Amino acid sequence: MARKKVSVIGAGNVGATTAQRLAERNIADIVLVDIIADMPQGKALDMLEAAPIEGYDAGVVGSNGYDETADSALVIITSGVARKPGMSRDDLVLTNANIIRSVVSEVVKRSPRTQLLIVANPLDAMTQLAAHLTGWPRERVYGQSGVLDSARFRTFIAIELGVSVRDVTAMVLGGHGDTMVALPRFSNVAGIPLADLLPPERIDALVKRTVDGGAEIVRLLKTGSAYYAPSAAVAEMAEAVLLDQKRVLPASVMLRGEYGIRGVCVGVPVKIGAGGIEQVIELKLNDAELAALRRSADAVRELAAVMQLPI
Repeated sequence: MARKKVSVIGAGNVGATTAQRLAERNIADIVLVDIIADMPQGKALDMLEAAPIEGYDAGVVGSNGYDETADSALVIITSGVARKPGMSRDDLVLTNANIIRSVVSEVVKRSPRTQLLIVANPLDAMTQLAAHLTGWPRERVYGQSGVLDSARFRTFIAIELGVSVRDVTAMVLGGHGDTMVALPRFSNVAGIPLADLLPPERIDALVKRTVDGGAEIVRLLKTGSAYYAPSAAVAEMAEAVLLDQKRVLPASVMLRGEYGIRGVCVGVPVKIGAGGIEQVIELKLNDAELAALRRSADAVRELAAVMQLPI
């Protein structure tokens, strides 16, 4: 049986590292696309030359066009620009929206039955745009945010308690950014509620660090932003689809009335498998948690209005 094809659009740090992680998992052939001449070809060749050492035989192809992406099982879109000094939030949204419009147009012509996994920022707004552009069922258009944000929360909890991160479960919903909704009440260490292990002020500090997680790395790097953890999060979601794992993970998806939210892409727990988003899971949130999630959805509505999307 032929190996499935995954196309990664954008061969920057996040895209290239995602391609590397997927190649090393040996679960799909990879097409890496970027507009910069010869760059994706060079990175793809470098990954192929690592294969004899790492022991994988997945194909990796670099391209400056889209023909090689035809019949992809999954398309991961990392394209976009980072916010530059003096650039307003609206400028960033509109700039990246134009990139996403172009990419989605090229992709869907060649892979009309694919699924789109959006990684470009602002994440939830770009997922909203991709859903609008395709008109596809929500099962096939979704964004990666909560897997990364939850991983950061898990990391900070493990460091605080001096325990293995493997025993930490954490849940972060909402938008990928300042409006994310960390849920300590649904977080635990080997089943022990977080509230039984840490005082409220320490939990609050860990939540604050989680919300600031991406900005903290940007400050440390001075130039550029995170890509090791983001690419790992994307690869985990992609693997769930390609291997039909039925994982329960947080993802940005169009809501249809769940949590009292309709017509907006925002991060919630989902079951993800070969069919994409196979189920949206409704947690029993308290009033404060629900209000925070709805505020997050309102922030996405604002960005959708900037892009003049019907909502």
